[in-house]
Amino acid sequence: MHITVEFGGGAELLFDNKKSHDVTLPEKDKEWIIKDLLIWIKDNLLKERPELFLQDESVRPGILVLINDADWELMDTVNYVIQENDRILFISTLHGG
Repeated sequence: MHITVEFGGGAELLFDNKKSHDVTLPEKDKEWIIKDLLIWIKDNLLKERPELFLQDESVRPGILVLINDADWELMDTVNYVIQENDRILFISTLHGG
């Protein structure tokens, strides 16, 4: 399954400073959900400091997640079933001072 995973607001710094990743998820017995994708991202894309991106089985508070430009809160968050060609964007709203 092909999807696009994007990072912004500084989150891209954890991913080799690359904002957009074209991803082909491997086939598996059950449907891909966002929770599965987060594990895949950690194992395949995340380059450093996973604690700045992940917390338990979700993203850290302060990271906005958009699925095809809609807030994931409207789409069952980590339980959203990923569809072919989805665009999933992670935006960090946390900034140092």
